Formats: sequence, C-alpha cells, structure tokens
Amino acid sequence: MFLDVKDLAVRKLRIQRSYAPGSLDYGAADLKQAEPLEVRASAELVEGQIHIEGELQTKVELVCARCLEPVIEEVHRPFDLYYRPLPKGAKPEEERLKYDDTEIGFYQGEGLFLAEVLTEQVLLALPMKVICRSDCRGLCPNCGANLNHEECRCETHATDPRLAPLARLKQEWLKKQ
Repeated sequence: MFLDVKDLAVRKLRIQRSYAPGSLDYGAADLKQAEPLEVRASAELVEGQIHIEGELQTKVELVCARCLEPVIEEVHRPFDLYYRPLPKGAKPEEERLKYDDTEIGFYQGEGLFLAEVLTEQVLLALPMKVICRSDCRGLCPNCGANLNHEECRCETHATDPRLAPLARLKQEWLKKQ
C-alpha cells in the first residue's frame, strides 16, 4: 500500500490490513513471520508531514541466541510516526540532522510504502537477543551438542594450551609445599 501525499492532503486515510506470512521482507534469514501481521492505523498530512498513527500485532519465529532452537515471539507495538520530505537536491548522506529531526523519518518522491514502515516497526519491537527460556544452557563450545537435551561427551578436563606454563608452575609449587 502506497501512502501518496496528494491523497493524504485531501483526506485522512484509515488503514486496516493484514499481511500474510512471507509477504514482507525483514532482511534477516533467522526471522520468519509466524502469523499474519494485523495493522490498524490512520495516515494524514499534517503541516507537510505524513503522520501515521496506529498499532500492529503479529507473531514471529526467531532463533535462540544460546541453543539455536526456534522461539516464537509475540509482537504488539503502537506507533506514532512523522515523515518529512527529503529536501530536493540534497543527498541523504550530506544532510545534517538536528536533535528534533531524530524523531522524524524522511521520504523521497510522492510518498512512502506502508510495508516499509511496518517492517521497520516490527524490527524495532524485537529484542536484541532472544533466549528460548531463562535457564537455557546453550550449545557446547567444543562439540556443538544442545545442552538442554543432552550432555556432551567432551573431555571435561580440557585446558587451554596457553595456560600450560602456569599449570607447570602450580605443580612445582605444590611439590615444594
């Protein structure tokens, strides 16, 4: 859905849409939309800026940062966004933002796509790292076994070879005692 500035100048737009899993590209291989993305919002032109206000809700499947098992995360996010047109002739990398501009997005051309706005909002709603449960033991760093389901068969006395000189010093010290 394209939010055209000319249409928004005439009337306020009410949005109630559902995006099926797979219809939005989140740009992440370990993120899959598990349920439809439900959106209720309104869009209008306020003093030359596109104002979008509403809420979204969906469930996404992520990967646990410790054990790599799939995790379902519920996303419910209200949003209140303003988008200002990028000044003509200015390149985005040359544009200096003032502190007040950090709360405002920019668009080029005649408007912006709602799907891009929603994708950004879903990504902002997700935690930096997802853990399947608070007591997740993760993977064994040597053999890669999932320690939540099985015990690894690695040698428990494996030491770092860089610490071998310290181990010899300890043994010599213990002999002198």
